[in-house]
Amino acid sequence: MNPDSHRHASSPPTGFRRRGVFLLPNLLTTGTLFSGFYAIIAAIDGNFDRAAIAIFSAMLFDGLDGRVARWTQTETTFGKEFDSLSDLVAFGLAPALVVYQWGVSRLAEYNAMWGRIGWLVTFFYAVATALRLARFNARSATVDKRYFEGLPSPSAAALPASFIWCVHKYDIAGLEGLVMAFVVTAVAGTLMVSQFYYSSFKGGHLTGRVRFTSVILIPLVFVTIAIEPPVMLFAFSSVFALSAPSAWVWRRLRRKSIDLSR
Repeated sequence: MNPDSHRHASSPPTGFRRRGVFLLPNLLTTGTLFSGFYAIIAAIDGNFDRAAIAIFSAMLFDGLDGRVARWTQTETTFGKEFDSLSDLVAFGLAPALVVYQWGVSRLAEYNAMWGRIGWLVTFFYAVATALRLARFNARSATVDKRYFEGLPSPSAAALPASFIWCVHKYDIAGLEGLVMAFVVTAVAGTLMVSQFYYSSFKGGHLTGRVRFTSVILIPLVFVTIAIEPPVMLFAFSSVFALSAPSAWVWRRLRRKSIDLSR
């Protein structure tokens, strides 16, 4: 008998470990898809706080799947396409339907025109997400990895999700709240397809040295969010969304002042 026959019989087949590693990032991507699906169901049932939390959970899964794939060297074309489709559901369809479903009961209090506006705004947001993801996939091989062209879809989804969470928690009713919901959604969609450049925060390395103040800043952010999650999340999302347009305006004004001083 071959002395190695027992070892060969008990050892896993070739490639078994690799298939197991490939499963992990795709499971995380499935978590993104499930969170988006749950957000839609929760919104239909009127649980808008849970819907918003589900969208933010999708952001967590989406932030992990790509990093896990890179760390384990299991990046594939399939994973990239699966991630984009999951992002479209979690950060495109789910926020749009959450906003529309929240406004459905209030639209009946006004005329039919507001219903058409709400339908168009939320559909525009969903289309903008699809265009944003398609542009990212088409240009991912040539763009500067340090920046995103247009507001990233998870950051865009955070705007309407946190806003609806706020107005639902504090029971903000009336036409003003409805208009603001549509404005926030429209602005988020517009920024996604814009040509403003946002930092991807990929310039540093997790294994390198960082300043002690940077380490302190991380728990400080979480503590700040924990004080009042919907309000703080909306505030942070708004600051990041407006950072690129504000920087663009600042550069234009500074350039104009320099030209005038010459």
